[in-house]
Amino acid sequence: MSQTQPLPRTRPGRQRWRVILAVALLWSTAASAQDDAMVPIEVPAQPDAIALGTGPLPDATVDESWHRQYERVFARNVTEATLTPFLPEAGKATGAAVIVAPGGGFRSLSMENEGWDVARALAEQGVAAFVLKYRLNQTPADLDGFAQSIRQMLSGPRPPRDPGSRESATMLAPQLADSRAAFALVRSRASEWNVDPDRIGMIGFSAGAMLTMVTALSGEDAKPAFIGNVYGPISALEVPADAPPLFVALAADDGLFSNAGFGLIESWQKAGRPVEFHYYERGGHGFGMYSKDTTSTGWFDAWVRWLKMHGYLAPKK
Repeated sequence: MSQTQPLPRTRPGRQRWRVILAVALLWSTAASAQDDAMVPIEVPAQPDAIALGTGPLPDATVDESWHRQYERVFARNVTEATLTPFLPEAGKATGAAVIVAPGGGFRSLSMENEGWDVARALAEQGVAAFVLKYRLNQTPADLDGFAQSIRQMLSGPRPPRDPGSRESATMLAPQLADSRAAFALVRSRASEWNVDPDRIGMIGFSAGAMLTMVTALSGEDAKPAFIGNVYGPISALEVPADAPPLFVALAADDGLFSNAGFGLIESWQKAGRPVEFHYYERGGHGFGMYSKDTTSTGWFDAWVRWLKMHGYLAPKK
């Protein structure tokens, strides 16, 4: 059984971004034991997953695989995108819906901690949730090779951090196509799923938050009614006059985004658009739905209260 070793530490300064990318791009987790091994598992049955029809990832040669780490499951080498519905019980639906985008540096997906667990909790609140398993950049099939590929990636040029840039939309073209297809699918089956087509939002985690921001700012029909950015990029950008309400959660000890300033929040305020920002003292990167002894665990309750304040926890009048 293959096991990987943690990435070596690098010095601060110009190489600092390699350290913080290693935190987010490799595993995007919040567990306390940094040397917890990744264990390969069989691809789980996903009977409710719906193919989005965006086609196989161009030039893909490695099949989808899954592993377990930190008591949660992760997907890698996703070549065909799917959407999995988590619907409220009959009579409980509010008509609101959320597309959930897990993180993992576009090289893995935290399907459980940042996907299924989030969707189940939203369905309990009467909000229809849909977990987006979007296509990923290819990595070696074995876990040791996967870790090595991350090291090689980190030695390359720094990727763009502005989700509003054309460069970001181009770099994330497959994932953006998957996100748009997810919105199109939910809207096409809105009546069947008791969803109001005008009340579909999106929440993303880390790389999934980047995808959420790109989706919201791309100017296409997939534009969410509201968005959640959980430990995603918060750099300043141009905010359109019709930008959706924004919810942001971040820990001050996040190794990736905590020292980048609060430009995103200020940009939303400058544009006169609704924004709520929760900046937790501790929590690290990737806390998601993990139960921790930090106030960051309360982000979901805050998100639910924010949804309620905006009227999404009750049927539209």
